[in-house]
Amino acid sequence: MIRPLKDYVLLEVKPVEKNVGGFIIPESSDKPSDGVVVAVGPGKMVDGKLVEPSVKVGDRVIYKEYSTVEYKENDKKFYLIKEEDILAIIE
Repeated sequence: MIRPLKDYVLLEVKPVEKNVGGFIIPESSDKPSDGVVVAVGPGKMVDGKLVEPSVKVGDRVIYKEYSTVEYKENDKKFYLIKEEDILAIIE
């Protein structure tokens, strides 16, 4: 597994599928915009002080679609993203 550095967050994303008339159609062209946090970096330095991330492992979040780095491991898809590109936590 990856251990993010600085203010990076690792998200696990599930493939998006549509159910149309009983047929499951994968949406390979659409990138999902939500995922689950599986790892968090220690934070970033601001004015000489460490600012810890505001998300934690297990949070489901919404993020900017095109600000990710994709990583695959054992048929699972992960995105590495800066914390500032996370827009919200889904509660």
